[in-house]
Amino acid sequence: MRTFDEYERLAEQAHGHICAGQILGLRMALCGLRLLGIEDPAGKDSKRLVTFVEIDRCMTDAIGVVTGCRLGKRALKFRDFGKVAATFCDVESGRAVRLVAKESARQRAIELCPEIADKKQRQARAYRDMPEEELFEVQWVHLRVGREDLPGYKAPRATCAACGESINFKREVVREGRVLCRSCAGESYYEPL
Repeated sequence: MRTFDEYERLAEQAHGHICAGQILGLRMALCGLRLLGIEDPAGKDSKRLVTFVEIDRCMTDAIGVVTGCRLGKRALKFRDFGKVAATFCDVESGRAVRLVAKESARQRAIELCPEIADKKQRQARAYRDMPEEELFEVQWVHLRVGREDLPGYKAPRATCAACGESINFKREVVREGRVLCRSCAGESYYEPL
């Protein structure tokens, strides 16, 4: 594992700036890894970890820096719940821990660093120094994850009967006996022009 300062520099490079959300993400990932006993996420433990993030904000980039989990490696999963939360799963042991940022940490930041006038700088400094128990709710959880969602999964592709596009990882929908992609089944986020 790297030092916190090293992770902070890497997070700043990856994200473009350092902020309270980045600090929170670094701390959250380090806590999750510690609780799971994963000591070398970039090396010998790199295949053991899958991380679910519940928000698409600064925190998520920092979590990727520490864990090495990436969307393209199928080790970072995004669930758009709008919560400052992440679940870290050791796929070897089957153990998983979910961490949620405590709302009370914002108020605690004011109390810890009243001399810092800028709210964002105050939060960043406080989040760096606060004990984990003041920052996070910790909950051990069981994940409902199919094999098709884990890194390394291989399966035949399906072809959408409507648009003809290929569908990977069992993401197809069967309606009235027809294999459809999620877009053609009505879950599209776009509309063709």
